[in-house]
Amino acid sequence: MADWGKTWRHLVNDSQLRWIGPEKGVIHLALGAVVNALWDLWAKVLGKPVWRLIAEMTPEEVVRCIDFRYITDALTPDEALALLREAETGKAQRLDDAEHSRAVPAYTTSAGWLAYGEDKMASLLRETLGQGYRHFKLKVGGGLARDRRRLALARDVLGYDRGNVLMVDANQVWSVPEAIEYMAQLAEFRPWFVEEPTCPDDVLGHKAIRDALAPHGVGVATGEMCQNRVVFKQLLAAGAIDVCQIDACRMGGVNEVLAVLLLAKKFGVPVVPHSGGVGLPEYTQHLSTVDYVCVSGRRSVLEFVDHLHEHFVHPSRIRDGYYQTPLEPGYSVEMKRESMDRFTYPGQEGVSWWRSDEAKCILDGERV
Repeated sequence: MADWGKTWRHLVNDSQLRWIGPEKGVIHLALGAVVNALWDLWAKVLGKPVWRLIAEMTPEEVVRCIDFRYITDALTPDEALALLREAETGKAQRLDDAEHSRAVPAYTTSAGWLAYGEDKMASLLRETLGQGYRHFKLKVGGGLARDRRRLALARDVLGYDRGNVLMVDANQVWSVPEAIEYMAQLAEFRPWFVEEPTCPDDVLGHKAIRDALAPHGVGVATGEMCQNRVVFKQLLAAGAIDVCQIDACRMGGVNEVLAVLLLAKKFGVPVVPHSGGVGLPEYTQHLSTVDYVCVSGRRSVLEFVDHLHEHFVHPSRIRDGYYQTPLEPGYSVEMKRESMDRFTYPGQEGVSWWRSDEAKCILDGERV
C-alpha cells in the first residue's frame, strides 16, 4: 500500500486481460471488487473505517493512491496536490461534522419508481418527508402525460418553496433530441437535474442536452454507467454535466474514485454518487464522506434506497435526513454469513433458498 497508484497500475496492466477491457466492462468490475476488498482489509487491519483511513492521510499520500495515466491533460499530480492542500483549511471542523453524522445528507428514490401508482407515490413522499428528507428523485420516461401527472402530484406534496428539491431519472431512455424536447415539457416542475437522459457514453450528447436545458433551469447528471476516470474526464472537461454520479463498483475501486473526486473538484461539479443498488449505500457513504472532509469541502447529497440492508453486518442508516457516519473498521460491505449461506447456489439442502419449494418456479420454469 506504500505506492497504491503504482499497485493499481500493475493490476490493470496485464496485456491479455486488457483485450477484454481495457479498464471497462466486466474486467473493470472485477478489478473494482478486488481493489475495494483490499481497502476493506487494510482498514480493518488498522481498526478504522475506510473514510477515516483516507481522512488521516496527508495530501501527498492521497495523491500516491492515484494512477494519473490518461488524465494529466485535465489534472496533474501537482494540481491534485494543490487541491488537497487547499481542502486542509476547515478540515478539522468537517471531520467533526462527520464524527457527529452531519457530513452526508441523504436523498430518497424510494417513492419514485415507475411501477408505483399515484396514491402509493404520494403516500411514500409524505412518509419520507416526515423522516427528514429534503431531496426526492422520481423516475421518468414512461410517457409524457403520465410523468406530468406524477410530477404535479409530487409538487403538491413537496411544494415549490419549502426547501424540497426534486430530481428525475430517465435511465438512458431517450435520444439526444428526445431528451431535450421531453425535459423542456417537465421544466415547470423545477427538477434540479435529469439523470441519465441518454446513452451514458455520449459525451457530446450530454453536452448538447445540458446546453439546451440550461435556459430552463434543469441540470444534467450522469455517472452510474461511466466506466472509468477517462469518461468522467471528458464529461467534466467538456462541461457536459452539472452533477457527477460516481459508482463505487463500476469504476476500479477507491483509487479511481479518488481521481474522479479531484477532477470534479477542479471543474466545480458536485459529486452525488449513485447508490441505487444492493450494498451501494454501504460503500458510497464512505466516498461521500471523503469528498466532504478531504476534497470538495462542500456538503452534497447521497442516494439512499431502503432495501436489503438487513443482509449486511454494518448496514447504512439514515437519521433526520443524514447518513449515520460509519465508525466500524472496514468498508461496511461485509455480508452476514447466514445470508451468504441462505442464497448460495446451488447451496446446502435445508439451508439454501435455492433448495426450497419457493425456488422451484425459477429452477423448473421455462428456459428462454
